[in-house]
Amino acid sequence: MSEAEPLPPTQALYRDNPYLKACAARITALSPEGVSLDRTVFYAQGGGQPGDQGVLRLEDGTVLNVLDTKRGGPADDAILHVLAPSETALRPGLMVDAAIDWPLRHRRMRIHTALHLISALVPGKITGAQVGDGKGRVDFDLQGQALDKADLEARLNALVAEDRPVTARWIDEAELDANPDLCRSLSVQPPRGQGRVRLIAIDGTDLQACGGTHVAGTGEIGAVRVSKIESKGKQNRRVSIELMD
Repeated sequence: MSEAEPLPPTQALYRDNPYLKACAARITALSPEGVSLDRTVFYAQGGGQPGDQGVLRLEDGTVLNVLDTKRGGPADDAILHVLAPSETALRPGLMVDAAIDWPLRHRRMRIHTALHLISALVPGKITGAQVGDGKGRVDFDLQGQALDKADLEARLNALVAEDRPVTARWIDEAELDANPDLCRSLSVQPPRGQGRVRLIAIDGTDLQACGGTHVAGTGEIGAVRVSKIESKGKQNRRVSIELMD
């Protein structure tokens, strides 16, 4: 495949089931940036959440390390698995077993869900966010309003302890356009181009468009610490959190 040719789409299995740890897949294309599969459990970088890491196992037992996962293609519907340097010869049509680094993914799922809780507790539009390994941050446009760190941490952990269900559902893009409040972020938009957008609902707490991976209930997050609250300019306040275990 030449660089000018579009990459074939990838079925993103994590969108419907973020708990899938591995899947069988077929290599559909090779590019200088990575390997495209017909289906994958690897989350592609976006919305402040890093791409998954893990391995691709070939049928002959060869293991290839996946260092990152990102989107490619004109409609962002192709997913590229960025491999560590290797002498292994690959070609379209080869079957692989794609397996994510589950402990790393799960920590990111917990943090991402906790950031949704923070966004429900703090007024103001989101101006930026980042999901990390056991830690994360979200920035708010608060027009100079102050936040109490201890109070915010207590309210956050109360929502965690209530173990509220976290569910996903799909709406068409026209419905999102008619309800702009479903998108809290000023800087990041949910994945589009397929005619539908996914909503993440935390029971009685939060509902917003999001393409990331989340846990099934807030109790799975575990105890969280608000590590700091910073001023980022006249209007922005950055809330940083981290998992306690």
